[in-house]
Amino acid sequence: MTTRVVRVAMVAGEASGDLLASHLIQELRAKMPNALFYGIGGPKMIGQGFDAWFPLEPLAVHGYVEALRHYREISGIRKNLKRRLLADAPDIFIGVDAPDFNLALEKTLKRHGVPTIHYVGPSIWAWRGKRIRTIGQSVSRILVLFPFEPTLYEKARIPVTYVGHPLADILPLEDRRGEARGLLGLPPEQPVFALLPGSRQSELTHMADIFVETAKLIHQRVPDAMFLVPLVTRETRLLFEAALYRRQARELPARLLFGHAHEAMAASDAVLTASGTATLEAALLKRPMVIAYKMAPLSYRLMRRMSYLPYVGLPNILAGRFVVPEFIQNDATPENLSTALLNFWGDKETSASIGEVFREIHVQLRQNTAEKAAEAVLAALPAEVRKSVALGVA
Repeated sequence: MTTRVVRVAMVAGEASGDLLASHLIQELRAKMPNALFYGIGGPKMIGQGFDAWFPLEPLAVHGYVEALRHYREISGIRKNLKRRLLADAPDIFIGVDAPDFNLALEKTLKRHGVPTIHYVGPSIWAWRGKRIRTIGQSVSRILVLFPFEPTLYEKARIPVTYVGHPLADILPLEDRRGEARGLLGLPPEQPVFALLPGSRQSELTHMADIFVETAKLIHQRVPDAMFLVPLVTRETRLLFEAALYRRQARELPARLLFGHAHEAMAASDAVLTASGTATLEAALLKRPMVIAYKMAPLSYRLMRRMSYLPYVGLPNILAGRFVVPEFIQNDATPENLSTALLNFWGDKETSASIGEVFREIHVQLRQNTAEKAAEAVLAALPAEVRKSVALGVA
């Protein structure tokens, strides 16, 4: 029988999407060994055999101002990708997060008969809730990561599947601080703080100097403190090194790591992190954290006007209350951040109680995500393709 190759087009727009997509590719490849995966992706996807027609870095911008600054480049990539996908349509398209890029592409592909999956629900529960109409026009099914999301889409009659979060499957339920310190060669009792200023270059532009100044204040109070700074790319490392130079902090006891964010957070007494996926990672590692975020003033004003929730960090959103402090925009000062981090370092009882809240969240999110997502993708394939997969032809 002739081998049927299943063609899966995918777009991930930043490091967190690259991670999600890589796990999904691995699971789909186990079910469809001859499948082809191509589109826009990062190193983790490429490591799973993904053919990256374009890199994901140009898509990894945040805020309206930054998006407008890169509009021409991003628009050109989308136009080129859309042309290629319409000329030779895939069997299915999977947009991983990056809703501003992916939803418009999905809408066009769906109109041309391509099943479209959107993996990671846009934050309609936090802001821009009217996007749910666009989502309904664009997707054949949406895969959501958090347990409160399905009801929103079911009300709008949008096919939805709750798949949990893959990080909850990957990361251990137990606190492994001692093990992580052993791997990094750190003494058990040394004060250690993890600094995660973001995975995007635009985030480092806004956050790096503040994080360095925060570390300097902590070091003045706790001279034997160590700072672990995991950075995902050479470009972000260079930006952080430049901040150390600008702030005259080259003697700061900071260890810059290429990756190893989980080890750095697990080994720490407290984490200072930009808002984003890293906040969830810190929560799943049971670490107390301080969340900080700054963006272009115009972007912040626009987003604040459209927001619905009093908090921005995923741990607080999932808990439904302020479990850890958030300092946004003008409140994200080195003085505020250093004080909050030192409070966690000095109060082990509060840190332990936060760890228990995070353990409950971890259990709720542990759903064997990659398998659930893969099953939803297989179910969305055209009938003749599903049949070939079931027969073992694909």
